Amino acid sequence: MTGSTRAPFTADDYRDRMDRAARAAADAGLAGLLVAPGPDMVWLTGYAPTAVTERLTLLVLVQGRAPVLVVPTLEAPDAAQAAGAPALALRDWTDGKDPYAATAALLAGTGRFGISDNAWAMHLLGLQRALPGTDYASLTDALPMLRAVKDLAELELMAAAGAAADATFEEIRKVPFAGRRESDVGGDLADLLRQFGHSQVDFTIVASGPNGANPHHEVGGRVIERGDMVVLDFGGLKDGYGSDTSRTVHVGDPTDEERRVHDVVREAQEAGFRAVRPGVACQEVDRAARAVIAEAGYGEYFIHRTGHGIGVTTHEPPYMIEGERQPLVPGMCFSVEPGIYLPGRFGVRIEDIVTVTEDGGRRLNDTDREMVIVD
Repeated sequence: MTGSTRAPFTADDYRDRMDRAARAAADAGLAGLLVAPGPDMVWLTGYAPTAVTERLTLLVLVQGRAPVLVVPTLEAPDAAQAAGAPALALRDWTDGKDPYAATAALLAGTGRFGISDNAWAMHLLGLQRALPGTDYASLTDALPMLRAVKDLAELELMAAAGAAADATFEEIRKVPFAGRRESDVGGDLADLLRQFGHSQVDFTIVASGPNGANPHHEVGGRVIERGDMVVLDFGGLKDGYGSDTSRTVHVGDPTDEERRVHDVVREAQEAGFRAVRPGVACQEVDRAARAVIAEAGYGEYFIHRTGHGIGVTTHEPPYMIEGERQPLVPGMCFSVEPGIYLPGRFGVRIEDIVTVTEDGGRRLNDTDREMVIVD
């Protein structure tokens, strides 16, 4: 069993991240960044409020100025204990005061700011009232690659999360499938992820038989039968970093067609992985995987992108999809997960998390990609 430990980041690490974010904002023509509670704030400061309420909490990053965290007075003691707190100034406000006026005093008064996608509308509108000369851009649109390139410590945490997901698969393949509900197997997956160190389980897809043709079926009350193909897709956060892997198992002996479809997806996943190298556009990973499936005659049944970035959230930029010309950079982490979905019959998906290296790619999942037979 793998225990859970706190991510090994120091105040200097968070200071460097905030400095880089402020520089990136300036380079993108932004006056600064406004970061609400959520993954971006955790990544930049190590601070996650115990409760996200209607009270404004906002990290203000402007190049050339010290970072400031605007926080309700009653939350200030917790904010002061965050790992990144020594790298920023706290500006607290009490109930009955205007937090937007307090925040406005920290900004230049005009310009375009990047703001977290998950910021509350009431807070954005409050800022606009206090600073009518400003406008705002979604942080994901303005700086999509902010968290995309992981450093060595982050890559170690990503690898550990992947290894925990792999250990979960090795155990789940041993449990009975036939005669049990999808929700029963989903519960087993969640328990195993926690057993191997996950503090948060984000999803446990168990899609059996015809349910496998729905990529986001998750779990239901269907009783798994012998002869079913079963798509398993599961993950969450371990020590603050994400896992996400898919394998498709078969209950009892498969048909020739089921083997053929599984082989096509496996070959497509391998092709997508082998397309990974620095400087290659994200869309080339999608093209490589998709070409294998199209050539086999199943192109219309591959109905989603080939991959998504992963880090402190399980879905984030970059995305492996046609039209995404962002070049791959060493340290990026993302899924490679082609699939074939035959409506009313079955589906197959195989997924690994991959990181870009100096000369190619490295898988962070390495369980069997051949068809696994379960009972």
